[in-house]
Amino acid sequence: MATYPFLSEEWMAEAKKIREEYKGKTPAVAHAVKMNQVITAVPFGEGTINAHMDTSSGEMEMDTGHLDTADVTVTLDYDTAKAIFVDGNPQAGMQAFMAGKIKVEGDMTKLMAMQQSAPDATSLELAGKIKEITAE
Repeated sequence: MATYPFLSEEWMAEAKKIREEYKGKTPAVAHAVKMNQVITAVPFGEGTINAHMDTSSGEMEMDTGHLDTADVTVTLDYDTAKAIFVDGNPQAGMQAFMAGKIKVEGDMTKLMAMQQSAPDATSLELAGKIKEITAE
């Protein structure tokens, strides 16, 4: 299976295909949040990527660009974003936040509520497929 750098155009396209394959097969996301992300220190392109995550439909949708009506905006570096979104390592996010490496603007309670949810087996399978397409 081909692998791509996290958040590259190719990675985003493959991740969308995988999420589409699992659409409706995972439980609805427990907490609706619209989050813009500013990913810094990206090792390709211009060095910064604006992205967003939206769970208001009950499914997690992730894409590049920002939402006009985000609940929260999170600024974090590429390695931390990859650890959280690909490796599923919430401790990396907490450590980066405590070290001042993550900046949050907006409704922080929405961000905190997302961390409360425990994934089911199908969601873990989906996460594993996303990890498989991600280059080290």
